[in-house]
Amino acid sequence: MDKKKSEFDKVLNTGDVLVVAFGAMIGWGWVVSSGQWITNGGILGTVIGFIIGGFMIYFVGLCYAELTTAMPKSGGEHVFSYKAFGTIGSYICTWAIVLSYIGVVCYEAVSFPTILQYIFPSMAKVYLYTIGGFDIYLTWLLIAIGMAMLVLILNIIGTKHAAKFQKVLTCIIAAVGIALIAGSVFSGDISNIQTQLFVGESKTSIIENVIKVAIMTPFFFFGFDVIPQASEEINVPLKKLGRMMILSIIMAVTFYVLIVLSVGYVMNKDQIAVSMNTSGLVTADAMSIAFNSTNMAKVLIIGGLCGIITSWNSFLLGGSRALYSMAKAYMLPRRFSVLHKKYNTPVNALLLIGILSVISPFFGRRMLVWIVDAGNFACCLSYCIVSLSFVVLRKKEPELKRPYKVKNYKIVGMLAVLMSGTMALMYIIPETNCTMVWQEWIIVGGWIVLGIIMAYLSKRKYGKKFAQNV
Repeated sequence: MDKKKSEFDKVLNTGDVLVVAFGAMIGWGWVVSSGQWITNGGILGTVIGFIIGGFMIYFVGLCYAELTTAMPKSGGEHVFSYKAFGTIGSYICTWAIVLSYIGVVCYEAVSFPTILQYIFPSMAKVYLYTIGGFDIYLTWLLIAIGMAMLVLILNIIGTKHAAKFQKVLTCIIAAVGIALIAGSVFSGDISNIQTQLFVGESKTSIIENVIKVAIMTPFFFFGFDVIPQASEEINVPLKKLGRMMILSIIMAVTFYVLIVLSVGYVMNKDQIAVSMNTSGLVTADAMSIAFNSTNMAKVLIIGGLCGIITSWNSFLLGGSRALYSMAKAYMLPRRFSVLHKKYNTPVNALLLIGILSVISPFFGRRMLVWIVDAGNFACCLSYCIVSLSFVVLRKKEPELKRPYKVKNYKIVGMLAVLMSGTMALMYIIPETNCTMVWQEWIIVGGWIVLGIIMAYLSKRKYGKKFAQNV
């Protein structure tokens, strides 16, 4: 392994690692999707589904934990897959994860002002145009652009500043979540849970609905993989770093389960149905009922807004490091490997993704949904390649120093590959809940073509240096 001193400053401590990973996984879904989860699987069915989904993602996390501590280099997947499969495997894996990160960053730029509108309904001023059925207003656009610039600047002026910002927002999310849980304890009714434990008329249909939730849940756990991207900036013992990654997954599963139980304890089936057909923010309405105050619903929405920003912040960090690592290896134009002279952050890589997040609100919400779905498929593909890398490297390089070494690697690796591979296939196989529509196939196809062009141009320009510094 390359012993060269890292060009990055080691500024992230244990707390920073946890909030970056946890904040990436806790986005806006816990506010807007809880009603759909409960409607699909019931309260206990949803809890079981999340535990199953968390269990599946846990195995992928174990692969990441071992590989990250064995090869703590910026770029994460880029390094793991290169070590296992060489240049082509590494390029496919990293290029896929970059699409995933860009998709989330762009989507959050659109989500933030949209959700802010729930708190301030009259903020939409000066109508501009409609795209894909979504109305674009000047004030909405300015808020989206302003927040995109803020998150970008925070990441440029230093990873530590971004992590401090992340820590504050994560504390707000935790406080709001705890408030909902506490409020539900005093205001809830056990009969609400008892009457909607599961969904289905028979054992078979109940199991099918639980599985439906379980298959969906891993998509809410994406984000722990931003830690390997920034591993050169982490000042934590390697063995402890592996544990922190796994702990972040456990924390996310626990958070989602407690939110579902709290919502189900406070709201009966009819209330959830009404909420889904009106505001659509079931968790916020549960908060309102728990405290008998509509203002508390707005407080919870603020927690959701913090979740948007934490995901946004984490994926911008991860995406910029992935681009940096590819450029550093001469697999992309070298300008993306330039570090800021003062702040020592990959400024050009950050600017590229930041500019895309500034542009994305102009296209409205519908197109961004397509980008996120395409990105989710790319993320699953990347997870599968990393899991395969974990298995291959155990055989290929058994003597590699592994500070966090996973026991029973064959079982762990097999389950991780099976889980991530199945998730990726769900986007391809027709008639699943996740099958990509033609617009999403165009995005995926376009990204593949762009990757091939970039690889060809970089290979032609840099020659033998191509993939040299992985």
